[in-house]
Amino acid sequence: MKNQTEQRKKRSQKDYSFAFKLQVITEVEKGELSYKQAQKKYGIQGRSTVLVWIRKHSILDWKELPIVIHKKTPEQKIKELETLLAIEKEKVHVLNVAIDIADDMLKTDIRKKYLPKQSKKQ
Repeated sequence: MKNQTEQRKKRSQKDYSFAFKLQVITEVEKGELSYKQAQKKYGIQGRSTVLVWIRKHSILDWKELPIVIHKKTPEQKIKELETLLAIEKEKVHVLNVAIDIADDMLKTDIRKKYLPKQSKKQ
């Protein structure tokens, strides 16, 4: 079994078989890896090597698609949403503190909702 340093060994251009290129392209197209993640995973040195392979050998029309295609894993989506939720909670806290300060300064109750008087004709 190979250790991690052997798996991440830098490769030269001569090492890339057509089957290997198709394997990398398939992983990127399925959204399992971004092209940058594929470069890192397989030790591909060139910055645009994977993109060139995709444009040359892909069954998809990559000329009209954006360069970066990256589907987030459920864990990444959850982490992103948790971060956004924490930011929104901070905003709510700041607004509540501002309302409390305004209430104290103006001697009012801003949060109190005044309902319009209902007519007796109902």
